[in-house]
Amino acid sequence: MNSNNTTPASPDQGLILFGHGARDPRWADTLNAIAHRCRAMSPSLEVSCAFLEFMTPDLAQAIDDMVLRGVTRIQVAPVFLAAGGHVLRDLPDRLREVSVRHPGLQLHVGAALGSVPSVIDAMAQVCMSDLAASGITPDTVDHSEQKLLDSR
Repeated sequence: MNSNNTTPASPDQGLILFGHGARDPRWADTLNAIAHRCRAMSPSLEVSCAFLEFMTPDLAQAIDDMVLRGVTRIQVAPVFLAAGGHVLRDLPDRLREVSVRHPGLQLHVGAALGSVPSVIDAMAQVCMSDLAASGITPDTVDHSEQKLLDSR
């Protein structure tokens, strides 16, 4: 165990941040920043970015590269705001194709990051902070009182 009371990742584990991709290379900056933070949180975890289109590596190449490095269990994190066609259709199709080449590989897929409640809360907080920074003062709700009202 390390000082954070967590067990270090096994060297056979990997995380792939899967995003749409874009023609502008700066688009990948956010995914790369997330990958950097994940590596800092778990230095022994293999972390890669992969893209649906326009950028490299694509998902198949990122998985193939991890397998070559000895990874046998991969978590794919869809870095999308919502679970639309790319997450619900394109991602499973690509994973099925890769599974044929790597029959012993364990692949797991998380929820589209934008649909995770804590991520939604963080995005709402940024939006509200931006309002305040622009001089707009919205009315706010004291959530402790709201929870009390909801429980009645």
